[in-house]
Amino acid sequence: MKFIQPMVVTAMFLLPASTAFPQGASTEWDVLNRETLSLYRNGQYERGVVVAKNALEVAEKNAGPNHPNVARSLNSLALLYDTQGQYAQAEPLYDRALAISEKAFGPDHPDVATTLNNLALLYDHQGQYAQAEPLYDRSLAIWEKALGPDHPDVATSLSNLAELYRTQGQYAQAEPLYNRSLAIREKVLGPDHPDVATSLNNLALLYHDQGQYAQAEPLLNRSLAIVEKALGPDYPLVATILDNLATLYSDEGQYAQAEPLYNRSLAIREKVLGPDHPDVATILNNLALLYHDQGEYAQAEPLLNRALAIWEKALGPDHPDVAQSLNNLAELYRTQGQYAQAEPLYDRSLEISEKVLGPDHPDVATSLNNLGLLYCAQGEYARAEPLYNRSLAIVEQALGPDHPLVATILNNLALLYYAQGEYARAEPLLNRSLAILEKALGPNHPDVATILENLTVLYRETKREYEAEKLEKRAASIRAVQRSPGSV
Repeated sequence: MKFIQPMVVTAMFLLPASTAFPQGASTEWDVLNRETLSLYRNGQYERGVVVAKNALEVAEKNAGPNHPNVARSLNSLALLYDTQGQYAQAEPLYDRALAISEKAFGPDHPDVATTLNNLALLYDHQGQYAQAEPLYDRSLAIWEKALGPDHPDVATSLSNLAELYRTQGQYAQAEPLYNRSLAIREKVLGPDHPDVATSLNNLALLYHDQGQYAQAEPLLNRSLAIVEKALGPDYPLVATILDNLATLYSDEGQYAQAEPLYNRSLAIREKVLGPDHPDVATILNNLALLYHDQGEYAQAEPLLNRALAIWEKALGPDHPDVAQSLNNLAELYRTQGQYAQAEPLYDRSLEISEKVLGPDHPDVATSLNNLGLLYCAQGEYARAEPLYNRSLAIVEQALGPDHPLVATILNNLALLYYAQGEYARAEPLLNRSLAILEKALGPNHPDVATILENLTVLYRETKREYEAEKLEKRAASIRAVQRSPGSV
């Protein structure tokens, strides 16, 4: 899978409190806090944890265990753990920070909202969406009450809540939140502020997810122009938008347009962040998948291996990004028929996801689905079927029965039955998959064409030529729009 990058602002490093430190102690804490922020931005997470712990110790020693700056240090340390996928370490720190802030400031203070926001992101990262949503809602309510409905922090909160809905495929709920966030930022900060670029980027990703490429592309181009003008052509945010624009072109099959954008994004990140930063790994992964999609496997493999090495070093061997990287490398081998090389990578990816995210996370479902594909490719249908069924159950529970990922798994399960000649079991799955995709992504999305093509084959196999021709023509018309000059 490609890593598409929404720019979700966590607002985790807060201004220090102005009281209660002895002479010199506040200065020491300020220095350590700033160093923690710098290390976080540079991807030096392990060193950041050490410095954040020192800052916490200074705050506790000099101001007592319930001082607001203790909460701020706890918040920063928790975010560093969250970034590395060490969720069990992060959660109690956020909980303690929240308790301190609520006691010190009351339940409706912006510092409370910040910690609620970050705790929501922690749950979001683990796929615990039902736990995340009320925290986002409470955080938003606090900021609106304390700062007014048009404050930039309100825009940030709206964007994060929208991102939660987008992740779950709830696009109709996400869009008005993204639009309101964008409107606030344009009104308060002006149309050329980098935060406006962030909103444009995230709204574009919403359209991208739905296959509305013509709506997504101008938003990304405007976002890119704003950031290049405001921050310069080599700023990391430029690299993020370039990466997302390249992924848009790649998903449209416009590989020649995508490749130079990926390469420019990679050059920026290597120059600014260094060759071993996790954001460099993201570009390497996406560039590798561009080559994979074109059948250029020899060019893809070293990039995937380098991305994996960076993530393992920077984030540890059990981080969810490592699991996704292993999945992508396994997929490369599966595509080439190198099943013996693919299987242990899929297995390790699945093991990491289950260990870190829990057995019911959508990433676990992805691993199960892909392992099922591997077994199907080898004709091991009895091993594949329970994996698909478990994958389907996880996604329906976590994301709802109408999420596009449900449609993907239904399609794969249908193809398993088709391969065994069980056409009566395959057909209703393909029809349900088609209905989900048409509802979620619209009738002209490329994934809709894929299901129509699979149904066409099924109808021909069951001697229904008239129905097959109708579906074949409709699929062809969708593909023609994809390929036509100037279309997106």
